[in-house]
Amino acid sequence: MINKPAQATAKPATSRDRQSITFELVARLAPHQALTDNLVRTFGLEPVDYEGIRDATEQHLTLAAKAFETALNDKALQIHLQRITGAYVMSAFGAAQFYGAKKSTALELTSKLLNDERDEDRDGPSGYESKAERARQFAAEMALQSFALMAAAEGAISAYAEVTGETWKPYEAATPAAASVTHKSAAAQMAAFEAA
Repeated sequence: MINKPAQATAKPATSRDRQSITFELVARLAPHQALTDNLVRTFGLEPVDYEGIRDATEQHLTLAAKAFETALNDKALQIHLQRITGAYVMSAFGAAQFYGAKKSTALELTSKLLNDERDEDRDGPSGYESKAERARQFAAEMALQSFALMAAAEGAISAYAEVTGETWKPYEAATPAAASVTHKSAAAQMAAFEAA
């Protein structure tokens, strides 16, 4: 007799299993103002105008919504703005995750660089940055990009609230209700008409 390997009984992921991407989640992952100020000073980067980006995004989306006044009814405009705002939040979330990964890479390379037992050259070739230094610079740049995209997401959320009068929440598809016995019975009866 051949024994069959036990099959995994993993259930398929449903929409309820996925984490909703909220602005609060983005704010936890993205750098904050004090950190970006420190990175600007340390790495000699251009500061991010958070308020300017937030306000420009809010004004842009509010003006765009006004342009739709006769073309879309209130519900259609709300759905459109919900999707647009969701795109801004998802973009900021992706940038925050990317920043986190690059920060981790920079920390790892730097800790290897500080290891006294290491036999490799610590500096880059003459006149060039080391790999760790390039990684730190790139992580700092990604931090500022993440911060800028978070500002845009906040502006989009503010525009959504201004236009719709409601607080933006990430879209969650409704889970289909289980078919009742009546629906199953009706479906079976209708299928009988199609049988030859």
